[in-house]
Amino acid sequence: MAEDKGLNKPVKLKADLAAFLGAAALPRTEITKRLWDYIKAHKLQTRTVNGKPENAGKHIVADAKLVKIFNNTRVKTKSGKLVDFTKLKEGQTIDMMQMASVVSANIE
Repeated sequence: MAEDKGLNKPVKLKADLAAFLGAAALPRTEITKRLWDYIKAHKLQTRTVNGKPENAGKHIVADAKLVKIFNNTRVKTKSGKLVDFTKLKEGQTIDMMQMASVVSANIE
């Protein structure tokens, strides 16, 4: 069998994400899928920044479990913008387009 490459190659997860997903290593695609499955199952999407979860929008509400993972995020994007969620509190939101930064910050 050919070795998985690119997005399908398993990557090592940092402790908080590993505990959340129950795995030490997963492909990026699977990490993202499992995070979205959790977000949708717990209706943690809102249409407005820091709004109440209503399962209908582009903002993700940090619950007690997600906030631990989001708080590990302090990365520079390819365009040079700093994404820093180290001070994010439970109930606050992130834009769904920032999930890639969250994943990148939580893998080794």
